[in-house]
Amino acid sequence: MIRAATPADVPVILALVRELAAFEREPDAVKATEPMLAAALFGERPAAEAVIAEADGAAVGFALFFHNFSTWTGRRGLYLEDLYVTPAARGRGIGKALLRHLAALAVERGCARFEWSVLDWNADAIAFYRAMGAVGMEDWTVQRIDGAALTRLAGR
Repeated sequence: MIRAATPADVPVILALVRELAAFEREPDAVKATEPMLAAALFGERPAAEAVIAEADGAAVGFALFFHNFSTWTGRRGLYLEDLYVTPAARGRGIGKALLRHLAALAVERGCARFEWSVLDWNADAIAFYRAMGAVGMEDWTVQRIDGAALTRLAGR
């Protein structure tokens, strides 16, 4: 079952985010807290949304997403920030169900695109996404400025 996250799910979402970070070899990189996630997902101006995958009454995965915008299409898109299924629940179609749920949301909302990033070493995920019809954007690379570099660029 896939359902929209509620404020009561924030501790579960954060726990799953931490599991994902450990899987992605960045166990100490998560700086988010429950109050930060609650504000981002359910505050006055939500920055993102989340859905929870449940099996046998327990959360076994989640997807966190937000809208972006394409000037080329003149329409918004849906950007998947995180998709995670617990190891014990993998192979049961839960990841596929999460992607299908988000694709349906994108279509319902008139989005031109459904996009996400994947680590280049995660061959299993890449193969899974290709099987779902995703196409790698080989000519594009992600750029990031954060921390001290962001502060410097901001002139502060």
